[in-house]
Amino acid sequence: MRHDVVITGLGAVSPLGVGVPAYAAGLRAGRSGIRPLGFADDRIKSSASAQCPDFDPTSVLTPADLTRVPKLIPMALAAAREAAAQARLPIAEALGRDASRAVGLVLGTGGGGIDFTLSQADAGHHGRRPSLWTITNATHGNLAGELSISLGFRGPSLCVSTGCASSSDAFGMALEVLRGDRAGAPDTILVVGADAHVRWETLLGMELLRVISTRDFRADPAAAPTASRPFDKSRDGFILGEGAWAVVLDRLPAARRREARPIARAAGYAATCDAFHRVRPDPDMVESARAMTLAAQDAGLHLEEIQTVHYHGTSTQLNDALETVAVKLAFGDHAPRLAGHSVKGAIGHPQGACGMAALVATLAGLTSADTPAGVPPAPFIPPTINLHTPDPACDLDYTPNTAAPTQATTALINCLAFGAKNTAIVVQTLP
Repeated sequence: MRHDVVITGLGAVSPLGVGVPAYAAGLRAGRSGIRPLGFADDRIKSSASAQCPDFDPTSVLTPADLTRVPKLIPMALAAAREAAAQARLPIAEALGRDASRAVGLVLGTGGGGIDFTLSQADAGHHGRRPSLWTITNATHGNLAGELSISLGFRGPSLCVSTGCASSSDAFGMALEVLRGDRAGAPDTILVVGADAHVRWETLLGMELLRVISTRDFRADPAAAPTASRPFDKSRDGFILGEGAWAVVLDRLPAARRREARPIARAAGYAATCDAFHRVRPDPDMVESARAMTLAAQDAGLHLEEIQTVHYHGTSTQLNDALETVAVKLAFGDHAPRLAGHSVKGAIGHPQGACGMAALVATLAGLTSADTPAGVPPAPFIPPTINLHTPDPACDLDYTPNTAAPTQATTALINCLAFGAKNTAIVVQTLP
C-alpha cells in the first residue's frame, strides 16, 4: 500500500522577511536580501552575506533559552509554527498525547550547531567556561530533538545532514515514511530546513574552497545586493546565507480529519551520487540527470509534464554550467521549454536549508502566497535576479530578473551537494 501524501503548510524565516507572504512578496518584486557583511575581519575577503535582520528570536524563545541553543533553532521554530498553523496542526499541549504520537519531525541541516560549537571552543581557549550544552548542540540529531520537544511531537524525531541536499533529503525521508504502511508510522511529518552560521570561520572555509564570492563591496556597500549572480557570465561564487523553511506533509486522510487544505501533492523524490569528487560534480552530469528522471518516474509523470524547474543555481562558474548540462541531458528537447529559476540571487546560499527554501519559494509562487484575501491570485515563477549578462554555457530559460506569470502546476526542485550528491523533488499544486 502506498499512501497519498500532500503538503498542507508552509513556513519561512528568510533574508527577504519573516513569514511566507513576506518571502513570496520579496521574490515577486525581485528584491535581494543580500547585504554588506555585518562585521569586519582581516582574516577573510568576504564582504557580503544574506542574513535575517527582520527576525526576532525572542518571538519564539526566552533570552535565557537563546543562550542554550545555536542560531538556527529559533528560526526553525518560527518557520515550523507558521507551517503548522496553516496546516491546522496543533502544537505542544494543544496537540494532546495520543495525537502527538502520530506527528513526526525531520530536520535537514548542513552546519547544524557549528556556530554554537565554535563559540564554546573560543570561550575555552580564552579561559571562560563553555556551555553545559556544548555537546548536545554539536550533534545534529539533538537539534531535531530540540524542535520536537518545543513542538510536542512524539512521532519520529530525525535529522538528515547531506550538505546542500540536507533538507531535500529530509523531505524525501519524510515522504517515504508517510507512504509506507509500517505499524505505528506517523500520519503527519513536519520537515524543516535550517542553517545559520555566517561567521568568519565558515566564510574562510568557503574561501579556501574557492566557491564563495570575494568581490569587495566595502567601498560600495549599495552594490552588495548584486553579489550573487546565478547563471550570469560575471558570477564568481555564492554568497553565504541563513534562514529556515518548513513544510507539513500529511497522509491525505490526516489532512482531511483536521480540515486542512492541501496545497500540493508531494509527488516524487530521488537521490543519486556521482561517486566522483568531494566538492565537484562529475562533468558528465549523468547521475544528476538520473535523479531528475527518477523523481519524475516516482511521481508517475513523464519529464515532458514538468513545467518549471527550480535550479540549485548557486552562482559558481562550474556548477551553474554543469547543472545546465544536467537539465538538458534529463529533459532533452523539453529543456528549452522549462521555466527555470534560482532564488539564490535573492537569498544567498543557505546551505543545507536550500532545498526547503527552493520548495517553499516555488509553491509560494505557484499558489500566489503573497496575495491578500479577497484579491484574485496571480501565480508567478520567481525570478533569477542579477542575471544581466548571458553566458553561452548557460543557455536555458532562468526567468531573468523579473517574475513571470504562470499557469504551471507541476514543478521539480533540483539540488547538487558536496559529497557528489544529487537530489530531486517533484510537487504538483492542487486546486
